[in-house]
Amino acid sequence: MFKIDSASNRIVKLKEVSFSELGFTERHHLQEWVANQPDALGEELLIIQKEFDGFDDTRERLDLLAVDKQGNLVIIENKLDDSGRDVVWQALKYASYCSTLSKSQIAEIFQKYLDKVSPGQDAKALICEFLEQEDFAEVVLNPGNDQRLILVAAHFRKEVTSTVLWLLKHRVFVKCFRATPFIDEGQRFLTVEQVIPLPEAEELMIGISEKEVEEQSTERGQATRHLLRNEFWHKALDALQAANVQLYANVSPSQDHWVSAGSGMSGVHYNMIFNRDEARVEFVLSTRSKDVNKALFDFLLGRQQQLQSDFGAPLSWRRMDDRKVSIVEYGAPFDGHNRECWPEMIQWLVEHVKRMEKTFQKEVPALRSLVQTLKDTAADGVSSPMEA
Repeated sequence: MFKIDSASNRIVKLKEVSFSELGFTERHHLQEWVANQPDALGEELLIIQKEFDGFDDTRERLDLLAVDKQGNLVIIENKLDDSGRDVVWQALKYASYCSTLSKSQIAEIFQKYLDKVSPGQDAKALICEFLEQEDFAEVVLNPGNDQRLILVAAHFRKEVTSTVLWLLKHRVFVKCFRATPFIDEGQRFLTVEQVIPLPEAEELMIGISEKEVEEQSTERGQATRHLLRNEFWHKALDALQAANVQLYANVSPSQDHWVSAGSGMSGVHYNMIFNRDEARVEFVLSTRSKDVNKALFDFLLGRQQQLQSDFGAPLSWRRMDDRKVSIVEYGAPFDGHNRECWPEMIQWLVEHVKRMEKTFQKEVPALRSLVQTLKDTAADGVSSPMEA
């Protein structure tokens, strides 16, 4: 790692050190860092337990247990300066123990974790939000034998890397991340780099075909819901076309509970939501930068009174500081899975997505200008929320 010295127009190499030199420990430092910043591992993960020991007939405990965006369980094992020779065997044991966990058991494990670290939150609701599902009945967790392993260490022994590469060829999903600490003038830095498989070769090594193993009852239920949603969106998009609403002119019916349409600005779009118990329209801020999304949201929030007046009703303003995205939305209750309610529900969506677009589309130039200002500020070296 190098530090850029703008004054001299040079780069300065930072000193690489070991975790032990800095007095860092596996449990109290590396594990906590990953638990609180799981996207350091290159993807969105939901941490559902630390130091998990809920295995029968053994007192072993895994470091971190997570869920990925496909609902697979992810076993994360952290080592410090050396991976040791047994880390793969250890992680494989934990994966085998976790392979039998049911959806309800996983929710219970997560709830126990939340009760310790964030009392008052509901595990099932957070899982649904993370997996973007309407309700917990639709969620598929821990399907088949697709449990994944992530190993984190400053150095991986040859016997470890050799075994990991062999496992990848046999469709056991393992990733290795090298965590390297640096020090410079008393400041401490950390890089987390995926070394196996190399990110650009990951799809090739794992294979493009994915094993489709889900609980049969859930799979049948999903198929029914997918057909229902697709039928609903066909009717809704036809109604929008008949009403001469061009926002969704190039959008196809979806099997998801939402359909999106662009605003003309990257990362900013409109959603229509079809849920079991409500319909909803949204203006969504989801650029690549969480801080930029919050800055855009705060700008709009400063115009809340005028925007709500233009829309004609109070809006729900969801900044969601714990997530990258921010949303302004408006919803109404409906019996969504009752086809007899669809005409009224679709009429409501047509009317309110028109109002949402009319209200917020005129704000897009100002939002675009704000993003450019943030970029310019960052380019000048001034502290700003703009990233990448």
